[in-house]
Amino acid sequence: MPNAKFLKTETDRIMKKYISILAVIAIVNITAWGQPNVVPAKSQTRTIAISGATIHIGNGQVIEGGTVVFSQGRIVSVSPGKNIPSGDVVVIDATGKHVYPGIIAPITNLGLAEIAMVKSTVDYRELGEWNPHVRTIIAYNTDSKAIPVVRSNGILMAQVSPTGGTISGQSSIVQLDAWNWEDAAYRTDDGLHFNWPTESGNPALSAEQARMNLEKTLSDFQKYMLEAKAYAELGKADVVNARFESLKGLFNGKKKAYVRAETGPDIIAAIRFFKSLGVTPVIVGGSDACSVAEFLKENSVPIILNQAHSLPEHVDDDVYMPARQAACMQKAGVLYAISLEFVRDWGYLQLRNLPFEAGVAASYGISKEEALMSITSNTAKILGIDQSVGTLEAGKDATLIVSAGDVLDPLTCDVQHAFIRGRTINLDNLHKQLYKKFSDKYELK
Repeated sequence: MPNAKFLKTETDRIMKKYISILAVIAIVNITAWGQPNVVPAKSQTRTIAISGATIHIGNGQVIEGGTVVFSQGRIVSVSPGKNIPSGDVVVIDATGKHVYPGIIAPITNLGLAEIAMVKSTVDYRELGEWNPHVRTIIAYNTDSKAIPVVRSNGILMAQVSPTGGTISGQSSIVQLDAWNWEDAAYRTDDGLHFNWPTESGNPALSAEQARMNLEKTLSDFQKYMLEAKAYAELGKADVVNARFESLKGLFNGKKKAYVRAETGPDIIAAIRFFKSLGVTPVIVGGSDACSVAEFLKENSVPIILNQAHSLPEHVDDDVYMPARQAACMQKAGVLYAISLEFVRDWGYLQLRNLPFEAGVAASYGISKEEALMSITSNTAKILGIDQSVGTLEAGKDATLIVSAGDVLDPLTCDVQHAFIRGRTINLDNLHKQLYKKFSDKYELK
């Protein structure tokens, strides 16, 4: 008769095999549901004029009944009235509609994860604490089913970012219509991502143990960064250190430091440390940022705020504090953007709601145009791509959307046209296909 140890081993083996089979079936079934017939758009060949719309420039200005003209992927003019150029021009009558810059999503794992419960489809986190050499761009999956869904709400660019460890790796900025990651790349390795060491939430540790662990982690991190800076100052090292090589761009200004820090003391400590290295960081998250808004302003440190639909940092905080953070930064004069971050590792599925998160902020102390800036021009400035995107201005990329209603309002948002560098983007997606499929089945109007 088999002993208990044998039965347990055999049961574990069968369960692992069963789970693996289920994972494969899940992948096959999801594929079988129908990949949207969406292929990357071809380059713009004819001049396009969008006329009669309310044009939201993205810098706070609004033009009623204006016209946007773009050719060969670049904006030619943005003007009041129906100023349509002569010649071979495709005219889109957008009377009563709205034109916006394409929305930019910072700090996201879009394209780095597909099925959160299937490990083989998740590629935004590496093992270990020190991973500055890890590059998200080479893992970016342009065939992700989430991308067409996100585009349908006007999000046309994203900063695909790593997480995990103390130094997570390097992000890259992509445009959300491409055959492969090489085509998608808008700016590769734009920044390095850090998780500022903070106290562990492990209840098994005593207060003294938690304090000692934090002191050691901080000491190790500071020592690591000082060594990296010394390595960068060597010029050409006799012995190449791949991790330190990846950090060089941080010290010569070619890459930005995105530092996740939540509490006021952590934000201050992070800023002071990076400033001591000659680096001005970008704070990410900052759920307690309102308490140190003046410090952020004094040090010219921008911040990427997490979603408004979240709980406050402290139990005695105003429950609406996350929604009011944008207004707090606006009042203090701090450059800020709004993100959905990772939302407990499912951020790529929630990213479609980014414009609505900005809309929530517009209900708690900032104007609609300021809210729009938090997901367009402000984001472009923080990411360092504002010379080419973020606002609708002559000479910039023709990356823009046309919506029948307010893009920040989930009840009226209806993106009918989207363009990335002038290319006409297919707005079909799996959600729309399933809606049509079952609407037809049940004869829904």
